[in-house]
Amino acid sequence: MSTGLIFDIKKFAINDGPGIRLTVFFKGCNLQCKWCHNPESMSPKVQKMYNAKKCIGALSCIEICPNDALKMTSEGVVTDYNVCNLCGKCTEVCPTKAFEMLGSEIPVSALMKKIDNEAIFFDQSGGGVTFSGGEPLMHSEYLLEALKACGKRMYHRVVDTTAFSKLETVLEVAKHTELFLIDLKVMDSEKHKEFTGVGNEKILSNIIELAKTNCEIIFRIPLIKGVNTLEKNILQTALFINSLEGNRSIINLLPYHPIAENKHLKLGNSTNFMSFETPSTNEIKEIISIFKKQGITATIGG
Repeated sequence: MSTGLIFDIKKFAINDGPGIRLTVFFKGCNLQCKWCHNPESMSPKVQKMYNAKKCIGALSCIEICPNDALKMTSEGVVTDYNVCNLCGKCTEVCPTKAFEMLGSEIPVSALMKKIDNEAIFFDQSGGGVTFSGGEPLMHSEYLLEALKACGKRMYHRVVDTTAFSKLETVLEVAKHTELFLIDLKVMDSEKHKEFTGVGNEKILSNIIELAKTNCEIIFRIPLIKGVNTLEKNILQTALFINSLEGNRSIINLLPYHPIAENKHLKLGNSTNFMSFETPSTNEIKEIISIFKKQGITATIGG
């Protein structure tokens, strides 16, 4: 039985598919979106977060560290990652939980126990399980095992993905998934590569083939002012959606929010944070109007 590196399991999720859901967040992503609101999901390795606001200077973390990797400074406890082996002992003794380990190997059997505990909420609300990230398709063996186990229990299954993967992986996952939530970030491939680290040719071609299976897809568009909010990109996005097989007439718009800044600080990589602007209310209304003219209903959130 395979294991997957998971950094969070969120109960009572209401924005990751229909009904009340349990959302499983995988660690690791093959895109590096500069606006990502979950920067802790990007690395495929275990990481450590430190919240200086929670630190009370108890020093128990420094005393227990086997490698002397921690040092108290005027800005709180600093970790020397050249010697830190991410053993997690500092997180175990911190009285205020200022330290937090991100990423744990969870067998599918253990995950299913957590999922089964929420089944009553699925039944009452028409909910189910959503696999998100990071990028769940990076963990395809584990993902497929979990999807099949959920299918045997008749749980509704959603995969929240960038669609950046091998086509055979996407199509195999589609056989065991009721709904895909797929981000369409920007249509110009060079611009896509500038802001995410990869071009979008594979993503778009995978979506075209996935649409041929008649599986349900809801597209989500993060609205980043100056990146993908201009009329040309919105129109190209609408035309692409309309070119796909099947009915894809509903999309979700996700206006940018600077929530990630504090997370980058906690991860100790604040220099990686890049601030963007949120489009104005009028700009969002215009975007909704462009989609509407193309027969697509765009709603905020989802």
